[in-house]
Amino acid sequence: MRHILKLHRDLNRDSLPQIAHDYTIETFNAAIHKQSWLDLNNAIFTNHPDQGNWAIDDLENRIAESWFDPQGFFLATENSQIVGFVWTKIHQDLVNQDPVGELYVVGTDPDHHGRGIARALSVEAINFFVAMGLKHAMLYVDADNEKGLKLYQSLGFN
Repeated sequence: MRHILKLHRDLNRDSLPQIAHDYTIETFNAAIHKQSWLDLNNAIFTNHPDQGNWAIDDLENRIAESWFDPQGFFLATENSQIVGFVWTKIHQDLVNQDPVGELYVVGTDPDHHGRGIARALSVEAINFFVAMGLKHAMLYVDADNEKGLKLYQSLGFN
């Protein structure tokens, strides 16, 4: 049985320092990135019940959602190939609460693990939330995702 954790992080006005890296961080452009992102997503999340085996319609349905913002969908690229991504979502419709930024999906190409890609992209997402004036961030993670938990806790999520 799957056990999913919801982690939270308060945001302050200061951005997090970005780590040095040898890849480019850019934002999602559907006209350029749609199919290559979908291919990578499906490779990363092959056995994931929510995120794996997406068809182009699954991606297009998310893009059509009112919360979708390509400026909050960050890609790490190398030689024009996507090697990782962080897709954010801002929850504006919470009752009696400030908007909350969510790290919606975080993924790294398995061939590029250990290079700090997920960390750099997560920092980019957190800094995006700070720039948007948000006070809180959150994410969902499988309890048995030890690498993910370690990363998120090191970034202040608990």
